[in-house]
Amino acid sequence: MSLLIRPAAPQDGGALWAILEPVIRAGETYALDRDMTREAALAYWLGADRATFVAEVEGRILGSYYLRANQAGGGAHVANCGYATHEAARGRGIARAMAEHSFAEARTRGFRAMQFNFVVSSNAIALRLWHALGFDTVGRLPEAFDHPALGPVDAVVLYRRL
Repeated sequence: MSLLIRPAAPQDGGALWAILEPVIRAGETYALDRDMTREAALAYWLGADRATFVAEVEGRILGSYYLRANQAGGGAHVANCGYATHEAARGRGIARAMAEHSFAEARTRGFRAMQFNFVVSSNAIALRLWHALGFDTVGRLPEAFDHPALGPVDAVVLYRRL
């Protein structure tokens, strides 16, 4: 598999929506409105406060992530990211490759750590990956996420130094 991770471009909107729409509609991993429009989702994912990247295999965009400062001012040295992989490409190492790329990109941009503020506790695949990549669970928010099938579940705060 020849994987290329590059900055997102304006013409990537259709491919990004194909990745984001099923994630948003499922409502199982992101605290976003399940009825979010294409325009609102792309404005969020490609926001001016973040750098957005896409992962391509043989010219097809199969994943994306954004990188931004987790907080302003005194917290601006800690990065925050969001990741999404096309449902047909899960289990192929794309999320891991994007994560590793994001760590390097964050270091290049001067970030010294990375924090994920709200990882849904029922997202076992993501939690396994983040722990395998050196993140520690530093907090738990009881019943902070209303999962569409499971009801109230915890959200986890993860952190790692870069």
